[in-house]
Amino acid sequence: MFFAEPLLTGHFLRRRQRFIMDARLDSGDLVSAHCTNTGSMRSCFTPGCRVAMSPAANPARKLAYTWELSHGASSWIGVNTHRANELAVEAVQSGRFPLLNGYSSLRREVPYGQNSRVDILLEDATRRCYIEVKNVSMLTEDGACCFPDAVTLRGLKHIRELQAIHATGHRALLLFVVQRDDGTYFRPADEIDAAYGAALREAVAGGVEVLALQAELSLEAISLVRELPIRL
Repeated sequence: MFFAEPLLTGHFLRRRQRFIMDARLDSGDLVSAHCTNTGSMRSCFTPGCRVAMSPAANPARKLAYTWELSHGASSWIGVNTHRANELAVEAVQSGRFPLLNGYSSLRREVPYGQNSRVDILLEDATRRCYIEVKNVSMLTEDGACCFPDAVTLRGLKHIRELQAIHATGHRALLLFVVQRDDGTYFRPADEIDAAYGAALREAVAGGVEVLALQAELSLEAISLVRELPIRL
């Protein structure tokens, strides 16, 4: 996935009201950018760290920029959660990941479950694979990329819906899009949401599939390039 326009870079000042990030651009200008990530964003930023923003497509939007990247100790971190589904679709279309191959059609935001829409539905003449996509940006000191970074009742609901889909005979898969390349494996963040971790293990034991794909990131593009080991 290439960014449509060059990103603007600067330094992080503060995050406020969850949805707004203030930064000082390299030009010296002070700007505010929209933050799509509603979680805690643990390990995603430090005072004065480098950040990158995209200009809003709609010039009339209240905030003229969207926060895309933050720089950690050694690499960029993707903080725009809206990019995860786009990256997941590209991963399917690339044919590089065997668990996602073998289907003739791909649809997005298809209604299923209880007033939900599955992120990706893969289909052929006789099979379906329902895929829920989760964005991962949290890193622990031991190199684990973790989800969630805040208690998530919505995420728990999606696990239950995938279990129900699997019970009908269709494939059900949780795809964790890891938007940082400095972690070595994926695990649920039991220390933050023990209920989610327990539900994930139960779902996997019952046949729901899990895949974690790690990204390489730059100021020009983000791409999912490798599978991460999963430790449940």
